[in-house]
Amino acid sequence: MAEEKKQQGQAKEQDVNQLLKVRREKLEELKAAGKDPFQITKYDVTHHSLEIKEHFDEMEGQDVTVAGRIMFKRVMGKASFCNVQDLKGSIQAYVARDSVGEDSYKDFKKFDIGDIIGLKGKVFKTKTGEISVHAEEITLLSKSLQILPEKYHGLTDTDMRYRQRYVDLIMNQEVKETFVKRSKVLSSIRRYLDSQGFMEVETPMLVQNAGGAAARPFETHFNALNEDLKLRISLELYLKRLIVGGLERVYEIGRVFRNEGLDTRHNPEFTLMELYQAYTDYHGMMDLTENLYRYVAKEVTGSEILKYGEYEMDLSKPFERITMIDAVKKYAHVDFNEVPDTEAAKQLAREHHIEFEDRHEKGDILNLFFETYVEEHLIQPTFVMDHPLEISPLTKKKPEDPNYVERFEFFMNGWEMANAYSELNDPIDQRERFAAQEKAFVAGDEEANHTDEDFLNALSIGMPPTGGIGFGIDRMVMMMTDSPAIRDVLLFPTMRTLE
Repeated sequence: MAEEKKQQGQAKEQDVNQLLKVRREKLEELKAAGKDPFQITKYDVTHHSLEIKEHFDEMEGQDVTVAGRIMFKRVMGKASFCNVQDLKGSIQAYVARDSVGEDSYKDFKKFDIGDIIGLKGKVFKTKTGEISVHAEEITLLSKSLQILPEKYHGLTDTDMRYRQRYVDLIMNQEVKETFVKRSKVLSSIRRYLDSQGFMEVETPMLVQNAGGAAARPFETHFNALNEDLKLRISLELYLKRLIVGGLERVYEIGRVFRNEGLDTRHNPEFTLMELYQAYTDYHGMMDLTENLYRYVAKEVTGSEILKYGEYEMDLSKPFERITMIDAVKKYAHVDFNEVPDTEAAKQLAREHHIEFEDRHEKGDILNLFFETYVEEHLIQPTFVMDHPLEISPLTKKKPEDPNYVERFEFFMNGWEMANAYSELNDPIDQRERFAAQEKAFVAGDEEANHTDEDFLNALSIGMPPTGGIGFGIDRMVMMMTDSPAIRDVLLFPTMRTLE
């Protein structure tokens, strides 16, 4: 059986090689006849397929020029049909010898599936009722020298779909629609924030100090200055500098880079959106988040009800707000208000089989309980508020309880979707927090922040009370498109190099 399969594979490979050879021979014939398609530099397109189909009543009999890839072709003597796929969908073309001319029709019969063509003709409907273009002129714009996957099975190898996204987009219309929606998500975010008086800015990707998040950075070397640099893991510290400079509402949408693992929700480079608003706090960020998510969902999906897998998330209702302590009490049945100190917290962790490190303090243990017992239950939109100080080095303390900070994480579908603070603007307190982070780094926390002297100098000049938030754009797109993995919403996800 193994030998038979091997022989079948070899025969198939020989067939493919022969087909590829034929395509190259066709190209050489075109070149010899002075019809090299790769010499064509432009083609004026007047309409897309969807536009013609949606407006057929007023376009019937009208001259149009369309272009796209041949996905199907049926030759029948003096007249033939093909399907041309463009950005918006596909449309049938009726190609008759008497309409396009004998020479052009001979050329058309040699076209292959995957070739890119342009055609001019009139809009009409066939006897079977299919809206089509009756070709009067047809032009080969690009010769496909490869073979597309078989039509009815498409590109089904998941790994190959991610590696050859260009083929995936050709063969799987739903994939193309996902990335069209991704673009709509980004443009909707920008429209909403611009309408609220925010200013879009850009900050450095190559930095000396990669701060603003708990993550390991990628490191590189800049030859011109003979300096080691890092790729940013966050947008935070530069955007706050702009708040200091008087730009009261700023946001940035950009790639950040974290040297971490790959799974269904993590890719080492991903798109983050952070915004900062002077003279507000984390409650203001909650209101903004609710309004932004509702706006984007309505713009992209047409509804405030998001369907993801087996769940429906209702964005039309006020989002739940709960403290981290109350959430742990609700789902783990442990009240950290009654836990006196770090040693008692560690004993609770042992009893609940939660792993921790020697350096962890009471607040770290509370967060471990939250991650273990709570996150998976947060399906409907929920703000989890008031995190422990130990895990929030850039956040204002709660005036009534300095062991906790004015911070929230936004959850849906059991996922963290956003992270927000009342931003710490006390330079003395911030220096102490950085010092604690440096100690954590020495104790083995590779994701700890390092002291940023220029940022401390900016805070010393004076930063107004400020609210800030970071959104994971890729997870937002996953939710808006019902995509099971982050790789499904990244055009070119990170992949292991093929040997």
